[in-house]
Amino acid sequence: MFKLTSLNLNGIRSATTKGLEDWLAKSAPDCICVQEVKAQAPDVAGRFEALAGLRGHFHFAEKKGYSGTAVYTRHEPSAVISGFGSPEFDAEGRYTELRFDTPQRKLSIISAYFPSGSSGPERQEAKYRFLDAFYPHLQALKRDRELILCGDVNIAHTQNDLKNWRSNQKNSGFLPEERAWMTRLLGEGGLVDVYRHLRPDTTADCYTWWSNRGQAWANNVGWRLDYHLATPALAAHARTESVFKDQRFSDHAPLTIGYDFKL
Repeated sequence: MFKLTSLNLNGIRSATTKGLEDWLAKSAPDCICVQEVKAQAPDVAGRFEALAGLRGHFHFAEKKGYSGTAVYTRHEPSAVISGFGSPEFDAEGRYTELRFDTPQRKLSIISAYFPSGSSGPERQEAKYRFLDAFYPHLQALKRDRELILCGDVNIAHTQNDLKNWRSNQKNSGFLPEERAWMTRLLGEGGLVDVYRHLRPDTTADCYTWWSNRGQAWANNVGWRLDYHLATPALAAHARTESVFKDQRFSDHAPLTIGYDFKL
């Protein structure tokens, strides 16, 4: 079994003060894809290069205390790729890809952090630019490789993916254009929403993010913003899923999928 976790940390320093390393030691994933590292190389040196025996590979944002992605793994990758070729978004540290290539298979594990548009129209337009650039990148990649993209996509795809869908239809994260992008990616784009492949009808159990306002966490007023998106051959190997909610490391919950293959 290959155990793969995705988690938006909302700051690696913050998450590790809340018990993340102990949980990783107990849950023992093969890889964990993390987003919103909110650190730079000097912050990581001597402290966060490894967590619970997993070695980290990073893509830092140029802006301090902002964004950033990483993949921690117990397996040595054949290549590490930071960024997907967009100067605007590579400067924000939104893409880390680890390749595990053998003569039999080309495999990529990707940690991606999609922009949020919730702060205003300018960032929403940036989010649309990201989606426009990222779709062809994924299409080109999957023509040559099997892949699993893990990350905070900042889009709830369907009404089953958030508690208050009626009142959020004009809010970033549930806008028609964003949802249509996901529909396209999961249709003609040829990728599989692995959690929904395993749990097609869940509602309240599927949420992975809760606002820090009010009693959203206590009342489970959540959104499903974190995904595993995989090529069909890999998605077919998915066997188990879990959203860990017994302990909070950030405003997101870890999403773990177990696949019946080995690197």
